[in-house]
Amino acid sequence: MATLVHAAQATGITTLTLDSPANRNALSEELVAALRAALAAAGADPAVRAVVLTHTGTTFCAGADLKSPCDPADFLALLREIAELPKPVVARVTGHVRAGGLGLLGVCDIAAAGPRSTYAFTETHLGLAPAVISMPLLPRLDPRAAARYFLTAEPFDAPEAARIGLITLHATEDADGVDKALEPVLAGLRKASPQGLAATKALTAAAVREVLERDGARLTELSGRLFASAEAREGITARFERRDPAWAL
Repeated sequence: MATLVHAAQATGITTLTLDSPANRNALSEELVAALRAALAAAGADPAVRAVVLTHTGTTFCAGADLKSPCDPADFLALLREIAELPKPVVARVTGHVRAGGLGLLGVCDIAAAGPRSTYAFTETHLGLAPAVISMPLLPRLDPRAAARYFLTAEPFDAPEAARIGLITLHATEDADGVDKALEPVLAGLRKASPQGLAATKALTAAAVREVLERDGARLTELSGRLFASAEAREGITARFERRDPAWAL
């Protein structure tokens, strides 16, 4: 079986690379399990100060694997583990992010993106809702922007993602520009003490942790119910058949 998440360590930073280009790094059962295992290993390593989460190909994460989706409960566990990891998780994005991938991006503590990155909450066009991913996102996003993009599924770019609070910073150049933008971020994390990082992350991620604990079961159930609905079956079928769903006007 191909390795879906590659881990590499250099001077206190573990880089985890999503590498499932065949499905645009979609959240399959296998990818979620591999990422959870890699995060646990990084979290247990005393030499690691922070984790960088990045990707191969032109897509950071396309959201749920519609052919073989992971269990919503497993995805919720992944989000909790990132939020509760005693080390900062930094997203490095040079490609597109869609649907559930935005939840993965949103739960990261810091996020940097390149000029070719684009974003869209596509759930409503599939008969779904951004249920589970709303938990790490709503505490961070501008409320008006969240309502607009959650409801309309409009795509938007990196400057807009920064404006609404989805990402921390955006580079004007591609991969090299993102890496350059992250240099002072990673340098600061390398100088920080493990205790200081863990305690400070607990403060900055408190709202996300709280909502994941409070609403996790309810929104996981909602997600499963929507995926099993007739409207979702029509929306997903229409997506594979490259046509408008029956409800489109």
